[in-house]
Amino acid sequence: MDIILVPGFWLDASSWEKVTPALEAAGHTPHPLTLPGLESKDAKRAGITLKDHINAVVKAVDALEGQAVLVGHSGGGAVIHGVADARPDRVARNIYVDSGPLGEGGVINDQLPAHGDDVPFPPWDGFEEADLVDLTDDLREAFRARAIPEPKGVAYGKQRLHDVRRYEVPATVISCQFPSSLLQEWIDAGHPFTAELARIRDVEFVDLPTGHWPQFTKPAELGQAILAAVDRAT
Repeated sequence: MDIILVPGFWLDASSWEKVTPALEAAGHTPHPLTLPGLESKDAKRAGITLKDHINAVVKAVDALEGQAVLVGHSGGGAVIHGVADARPDRVARNIYVDSGPLGEGGVINDQLPAHGDDVPFPPWDGFEEADLVDLTDDLREAFRARAIPEPKGVAYGKQRLHDVRRYEVPATVISCQFPSSLLQEWIDAGHPFTAELARIRDVEFVDLPTGHWPQFTKPAELGQAILAAVDRAT
C-alpha cells in the first residue's frame, strides 16, 4: 500500500524519518511529503494557502496507481480531509495523528502569532503541558533546530469542501494528548470541535498516550499504530 505522510506545522518530510522504516519493513511504500513553503527556513511563503497544501497532496495521490492511505499529523489532518473531499475514491483510509478533520469554513489555528507571511515556531511556554509530554530536552532542542516557519495562509485560511463522499472515507484517529474516550464524549455531546468527525461513517479510535509529537516521542509505537490501521484499509 502507498502511504502518504503529511507533516503538521513547522515540519517537513524528514519529521517522519523514524516512522517510515517500520512501514517499509512491512512491505508498504511510504511517501513523506514536504509541503509548499516548508522547503527551507528561507523559502518564500507569501500567498501559500491551505488549498495549496491540499493540492500538493492531491498531486501526490494522482501520481500513484490505485488507492492510498493518508496520514496527517496535527494541522496535516485538515489537509488530508481536504484531499478526501477532492479525491474520495482514491483514499483508502485517512489516519489522523493527534488531529482530526476540519469542516467547511474552519481554520486550523488563526491564534498563532504571525510575522508577515510566516508563523514562526512558538516558544515552549506557548504550548500546553499536554503537548510536551515525553518531549525531552534533547528532543526539544532537535525540534527547534529543524522547525520551519509555517505559511500564515495555511494556518489562517478557511477550509473549503464540496463533496459529501468524503464522509465515506474510513478514518482512524490516533489520540495522544488526551484519551479517545474524551473525543467520543464530545461527539455524543455535539461539540463543534468534533462536528465534522461525527459525520464520518466509519471511524476507529486508537490511544497512544504521549505528547503532541509522537513521531519524535514514540516513533516505534506510532509506526505500529499506523500499520494496524493500514491493515484494516487493505
